[in-house]
Amino acid sequence: SKLTSLGELEMTWRSRVHFNPLLVRVLHKSRLRYYGKPEKKVDMPYQAYFEVADASGMMSMVLWNSLCPEWYNSMKVGTVLLLEQYAIKTSYPFKTQPTPGDSQMKRFATIEISLNVRHPPTKISIIPEEMVKPEWGLPEVKYRFITRSELDDLPNNHSCDVIGLVTFVGRAERARKREHGEDFWLYRWAHAIDGTSDQPFILELFATSQPDVFERIHPMTYLVCTQMRVVRDLTESPSSTVYLTTSNESQIFITGWHKGQPYTKDTKVKNFIQWTKTQSEADQMKKTVIGGYYPFPRPPNNFSKY
Repeated sequence: SKLTSLGELEMTWRSRVHFNPLLVRVLHKSRLRYYGKPEKKVDMPYQAYFEVADASGMMSMVLWNSLCPEWYNSMKVGTVLLLEQYAIKTSYPFKTQPTPGDSQMKRFATIEISLNVRHPPTKISIIPEEMVKPEWGLPEVKYRFITRSELDDLPNNHSCDVIGLVTFVGRAERARKREHGEDFWLYRWAHAIDGTSDQPFILELFATSQPDVFERIHPMTYLVCTQMRVVRDLTESPSSTVYLTTSNESQIFITGWHKGQPYTKDTKVKNFIQWTKTQSEADQMKKTVIGGYYPFPRPPNNFSKY
């Protein structure tokens, strides 16, 4: 059928009621958001953001309400979608922005694609990867993997992807979202090594919308975390307190989940796999730790500072 592009949509959306189908690839995926309130009568108050792209550039796409339980898990990073009967809305200005792996990619930030059950009822089709044709010009998923030796030179809030061998994973902990609220964030600390430094990656992993992975992070698993943010305590000695924390668009993968993921083609991922082949499993096992209380960043040495 006659397709349109994201670039054409941005130029013509105000003058149209019906839009031609879109063919796009998912480049980023946010966690699932629940916005239910007791006084509002919405059957399934869920929402998820995706960043999708074609040859013309990248745009946000929002999945609403009952389409979330139906489609959220099938729309992975790298999935190609054919969208029909979607709506176009002006962008929500306060949403988080992932850092694209390809810095040259054009971003259409004024509008977003809205997928609903009605008004109009969106038709979504997933195109299997083996049927995707090169002439469609869909961009490949690109990553920003860093090694542990590169981390010390990166600025605060820098966005990156990491792969490492888990040597420590802490228990799940909770932090209040707001001081007197009843909602909590669930998170756990992990350490992962990649052979490029004596120091591990220190990772603060918040529960994303992947509970099956979050609960199964164990020592000796190969852990991939995407769209992580560098956190530096700029007041203390900066090198000692650098760690990585998840963002709204972070995805986490462990051994058993890697097959078919786009990052398996990345050079730094391949280098890491080569390094693991030179390691003795028994030696690494001796250095692993699980559970326990992990106070980080460390409190100051003396009580008056604290």
